[in-house]
Amino acid sequence: MSEHEAPALDDRSLGWLRYLHRKATTPDNWDRDGQPHPHWDNATGPPMFSWHRFDLVDSSYAVALMCDRTPAWREVYSEILDELITRHTSWWAAEDWMTQFGPDPDRANYPDNWRGLIPSKFWGDYDVPGWTANGIEPYGVQMDPVAADGMLFFKGFFCLLMGLHRYVSGDTKWDEPFEMIRDGEHTFTWTYSEVAAHLADQWHRSWIGVHCENTKIWPY
Repeated sequence: MSEHEAPALDDRSLGWLRYLHRKATTPDNWDRDGQPHPHWDNATGPPMFSWHRFDLVDSSYAVALMCDRTPAWREVYSEILDELITRHTSWWAAEDWMTQFGPDPDRANYPDNWRGLIPSKFWGDYDVPGWTANGIEPYGVQMDPVAADGMLFFKGFFCLLMGLHRYVSGDTKWDEPFEMIRDGEHTFTWTYSEVAAHLADQWHRSWIGVHCENTKIWPY
């Protein structure tokens, strides 16, 4: 790049930005009585990653990188990230935690290509990573996915999304109280700082780490 050439995105990156903006700003409803738009992927990477929220999070990384390249488009990048975060506060973002209670009733029927995810001597009698197991002992049912002992990946990636939004926009809007899940009595109020502080406290209190699925702590 010459000293007079302005930073820019190449054609491929512009196409990706156009797609992300259209995807993020297409109206849909992630509350329990709604349905995410079909362009949000909940099929790729079973059993662990085939949830809509992973598409939200994985869509965010390029946005922050592109903002570093072309900061004059900050408003567009901020809008995309804001839309991603808004969806992440909804019921469908925590669909697994809100529906997978106790041991997996289908654990005896897992496909053979999941064998590498399960200790061999427990095959057929062990929950695969990806089954969050809300309610198993000793934790009991914990309907708030942020406050829960488990769900590290939910609240960790949520913090990342809000952090990227703050980095890109400079806006502190997510440090104001907002509601999550919004399912009648299962409505919970958090702020960005509270989520981050709660997660840090969980790490401080548990030297072995914080669970993603209950009883499953990922070493990496």
